[in-house]
Amino acid sequence: MKALRNSVQLIGNTGKSVELKTFDSGSKKASVSFATTDYYKNTKGELVTQTQWHNLVAWGRNAELLTKVVEVGDQLIIKGSINYRSYDDSNGVTKYITEILVDEFLKTTKDSNSTKTKAPKAAAKTSKKEAVLPF
Repeated sequence: MKALRNSVQLIGNTGKSVELKTFDSGSKKASVSFATTDYYKNTKGELVTQTQWHNLVAWGRNAELLTKVVEVGDQLIIKGSINYRSYDDSNGVTKYITEILVDEFLKTTKDSNSTKTKAPKAAAKTSKKEAVLPF
């Protein structure tokens, strides 16, 4: 049960291009917005669509792979953990951020040139050293 303490699995689509940052230390961080959608019927029997947006963050090898294989709108299966952090902006206002730290991902979008699903890119698990935030 210890492995389930801070674990999240999501299926959704990317909302923009993956942004890759390389720090002076050589660490790499990839960020991308990610949408998950749920459907339910309201009390009138109407189908309601509810979309939630998430911030995905990957480090190290996962950051490189995410940047190379993921495009806008691609469907992914994500396995990771939830991370909360805060910072003070230039006006001294505290901003709070919730992120999904990606441990593993699987691209499930079909290649537009064939009917076959693209070969899954097995993402190496990020080590604890790579996951250390540089800020």
